[in-house]
Amino acid sequence: MSGVVLITGGARSGKSAFAEKLARESGLAVGYIATAAASDEDMLARIARHRVQRPADWATFEMYRDFESLEADARFDACGLFLLDCLTTLATNHMMDSGLDFDTCALAEVDKLEASITAEVDTLLDMMERRGKRLVVVTNEVGMGLVPAYRMGNLFRDIAGRLNAHVARRADEVWCMISGLPLRLK
Repeated sequence: MSGVVLITGGARSGKSAFAEKLARESGLAVGYIATAAASDEDMLARIARHRVQRPADWATFEMYRDFESLEADARFDACGLFLLDCLTTLATNHMMDSGLDFDTCALAEVDKLEASITAEVDTLLDMMERRGKRLVVVTNEVGMGLVPAYRMGNLFRDIAGRLNAHVARRADEVWCMISGLPLRLK
C-alpha cells in the first residue's frame, strides 16, 4: 500500500470495510480519523455503532477540522497509518458550520468555503507526507446518482466531486468500490 490511498464508491458499496481491511493488513499501528458529527439521534446511534466495531487497539481521533492539532496528540507518533472516514462527511460538516444560506448565497461565498475545505484537507495530506505516515481516505462518489432537486444538494455534489478529484490527483492509489468489489483506478 502506498502513501495516500483514496477509496470511493456509492453508499453501502463496501468502502469502509475495504479501507479497514487495508489498514489491518498494513501491519502498522492505525489512527482512525472519524469525521462524523453527532447532529441527531440517528447519527449518535451510528457513531456509537462504529466505535464498538472499530478495533480496540486503533487510536480514534474524532475530528473534521484543525488537523494540525493531530501532531500535538501523544498518540500521533505511534500511528504509522491513518484512516479518514469520510471525506464527504467532512465536507458536509464544513458546509453546515459555514452559516451560509445555500438557497440564497452568492457562488463566490461557496467558492470561498470550498477553498477552505480543500485547504483543510491539504493540511492533513501535507502533514502525513511530511511525517512519513500512510493515509487511507474514504469518500462517497455522489456525482453518479440523481441530480439533487435543491440548490444545497447541487452545491454539495459539486464541492464533493471537486474535492474527490483533488485528493485523487494527490493520491498514490485510487480504488472504486462497486457492489462490494474493489476496482483499482490508479
